Amino acid sequence: MTETSLEARLGAVPAPPVPTHPDIARWRPPTAADIDALHALFAAADAVDHPTWITPRSEIADTFDLPHIDHARDSLIGLSADGEVVALGSAFLHPARSGALTVHLSGAVHPRLRGRGIGTGVLAWQQGRGRQQLSEVAPSLDAGEQWTADLKVYAEETNTAQQRIAQKAGLQPERWFSTMVRAMDAAAPDVPVPDGIRIVPFSHDRDEDARLARNDAFRDHWGSLPSQPEGWAKFVGGEFLRPDLSRIAVDADGAIVAFCLASVNEDDWAAMGVSHAYIDLIGVVRSHRRRGLAPAVIAGTLAAIADAGLEQAVLDVDTASPTGANTLYEGLGFSATERSVALVERI
Repeated sequence: MTETSLEARLGAVPAPPVPTHPDIARWRPPTAADIDALHALFAAADAVDHPTWITPRSEIADTFDLPHIDHARDSLIGLSADGEVVALGSAFLHPARSGALTVHLSGAVHPRLRGRGIGTGVLAWQQGRGRQQLSEVAPSLDAGEQWTADLKVYAEETNTAQQRIAQKAGLQPERWFSTMVRAMDAAAPDVPVPDGIRIVPFSHDRDEDARLARNDAFRDHWGSLPSQPEGWAKFVGGEFLRPDLSRIAVDADGAIVAFCLASVNEDDWAAMGVSHAYIDLIGVVRSHRRRGLAPAVIAGTLAAIADAGLEQAVLDVDTASPTGANTLYEGLGFSATERSVALVERI
């Protein structure tokens, strides 16, 4: 599909329809002054939608700094008569330009106002803004590349109401993801390290090397787009990443060939009822697959988590991963708990 065919598929794209609803006194774009109010909205929604983890305030704040996000156009909040932020919808076009365009649709409606049609109106606005973003970027794309485009929503498997709203709007379930948990009272596995490879702690002088290794490792993963420098800097430089728990595998030349990056958000401990580390990213560059690097680097991180005295390790995995990650993690002592689903509208 060329850039012209994307324009043809989109057709004429009108401005996104601003919702109307009797329970919403005013709709407007959010500003940085709304970060605390948005965090309060997410806290209320998280307690119902996924009570084992909460959205960090810093994650919300970061979106006001990233250059590819313009909240004045990309987000909409709904305020109650007393000025409380009770609804949010955002449409963020991923900044990568590598043959695939993805707009991530995210947001929340306060639980006490659900079931009244607010979410349906917010999603219609998000889809409209997402299509508008794709239309705006289409003329700048390389006409010689094959371009795909989609709008994407993630929902907890238990949140059937959100899934019904999305499917009614034309988004279809495409992929499922499992949360997996490992109790650290079992000893970390003893995994041999391949010849010529060293497993070492992650350090911030390798930030950019790790980003490039991540992009190579995830090239063939469903829905994955290359991490951009600005977003990656927010991740590795954020308050939660723990270099002391994270591990990288390096070859004889010092190049990163595998990685296991972990973070700790103590605010989630109360929600889960145990102390734990979350393993954000596991990957092996494609030239070094099938050498046993993934279990070796994960084992290094598990040993570090155990040494830190944490009770559990947690990760999320694509249930149809091309690398067979589910089986790998089960073999290392992880068990599946919750599931989420990605719903997609192909343009």
